[in-house]
Amino acid sequence: MQKNTESPSTFFNDVYEVVKLIPKGRVTSYGAIARYLGTAKSSRTVGYAMNAAHAIPEIPAHRVVNRNGLLTGKHHFATPTRMQELLASEGVKVVNDQVECFSELFWDPMRELSL
Repeated sequence: MQKNTESPSTFFNDVYEVVKLIPKGRVTSYGAIARYLGTAKSSRTVGYAMNAAHAIPEIPAHRVVNRNGLLTGKHHFATPTRMQELLASEGVKVVNDQVECFSELFWDPMRELSL
């Protein structure tokens, strides 16, 4: 895979296109998205994109968690519990800010999508 050398705004749009494909009731990680986009070391930038996406209704930012299934982005939602509420509405159980059965619910774009 080739490294993504696009501008940050284009990279954000690429991230958003992947996030829109995450099925309801599934979650993925910042790093999985970065690897899929060919920029494995840019998981933090994926996080910045998610932070900027909270005002965009069609971007399900709540489905992106850290590599251990923790809701590390929850502070960027309207309330501290909103991310968990959105996941719960899709059948994803969260306990102590961590997705239960994370490995079973994990959606890997490298496996599910082709570039």
